[in-house]
Amino acid sequence: MRIEILCTGDEVLTGKITNTNFSYISQKLEDVGLTVVWGTTVGDDRARLLEAFRLAAGRADAVIVNGGLGPTVDDLSQEVAAAAAGVGLVLNEEWLARMEAFFTRRARTMPPNNRKQAMLPEGAEVLDNPIGTACGFALDIGQARFFFTPGVPRELRRMLEEQVIPRLLARAGGPTTIRLKRFHSYGIGESHADALLEGIEALAPDGSVKLGFRAHYPQLETKLTVRGASPEEVAARLAPIEAEIRRRLGNFILAEDDRTLEGEVLAALSAAGGTLSLVETFTAGQIAARLGPLPGAEAVFRRAVVARDPADLAAAVGLEDAPALGPFSEDAAAAAARAIRAGSGASHAMAVLIALDEGPDAIDFGGSIYLAIATAGRLETRRSRILGGREWVRLGAVELGLDCLRRFLTGLPVNERIDFEKT
Repeated sequence: MRIEILCTGDEVLTGKITNTNFSYISQKLEDVGLTVVWGTTVGDDRARLLEAFRLAAGRADAVIVNGGLGPTVDDLSQEVAAAAAGVGLVLNEEWLARMEAFFTRRARTMPPNNRKQAMLPEGAEVLDNPIGTACGFALDIGQARFFFTPGVPRELRRMLEEQVIPRLLARAGGPTTIRLKRFHSYGIGESHADALLEGIEALAPDGSVKLGFRAHYPQLETKLTVRGASPEEVAARLAPIEAEIRRRLGNFILAEDDRTLEGEVLAALSAAGGTLSLVETFTAGQIAARLGPLPGAEAVFRRAVVARDPADLAAAVGLEDAPALGPFSEDAAAAAARAIRAGSGASHAMAVLIALDEGPDAIDFGGSIYLAIATAGRLETRRSRILGGREWVRLGAVELGLDCLRRFLTGLPVNERIDFEKT
């Protein structure tokens, strides 16, 4: 099936906003074995939109149009779709009632211009949007089936997964069940993971399993797409293969599917009845920012201290001997972790101290990370060196800190070497 994604909006075309919707749609389609052949971006112009719709209708089997379903004058998707299909616009009374109820639940009166969102091309199929007022719809234009989706990312994602992808799979005539299994890892690069997982697809000789990767430093996502005639068949095919992936990637797997590294850390602390305090320097509170907003964090997260100067840091954690934290070292990290644990009453504390290379022209610019995790009866320290720009070091240090904490809490080695560090 030849699929085109057509994104609309002057703000997207001019780069005033980043078009994350395109990449999200494309990745989701790829995950279920559907390939995007064309991608088009068009501004809010009737003539150009009509031309783009007609071009897509002549070369694609399915077109996903994103944006242009709002209530304002520059939202043109319904109007231009009707013109391209050679039909008129008709009021969808059911959707109008849904919108009015949407506003009533929020103790608001629906503005008159929202009525425009219930005007759909004659014969269009409604695509439900349970979390917004933008009515999605599907319509045949030329040889292609067009699927019109809202530009608001959370509305798009819900509609794509619940409404659009199932219809595309049905049109493609593929298996009735497709399952995407994801493994999130930290510490191994894409080529290393690919080598470790050589031959995985061959474990399903019928070609029903596809292996893929998505690198987004500092994590790597390993994806398995499994096809079958039923959920039971897919589960049976998947079980031995996911077990083999866990065996090969081992300690580097930090979470699976929709779970996150910070979620795993919080869950382990909660299960142990533990609490946590943090000390951060160059990471500027980003470790705390990953943990703090999570549901249940209020029962676990005690305190976070952020400072760059060793003397300021020592004073903030309650160390009388300020020079003890400078220059940064594993001993300094240990002292900071022990001090904040004692001062906050937390069961666990972690300090992540970073010494950056000096000067903007430093060769192989990077930073040395000194990390310590302390409890009442245990202390683990680690030194790691990461090369790259400032942002590369910061991102790596945040991930390293959270991953070491995960390992500490689950009984895995904290000092296991990773691909991103240099000696």
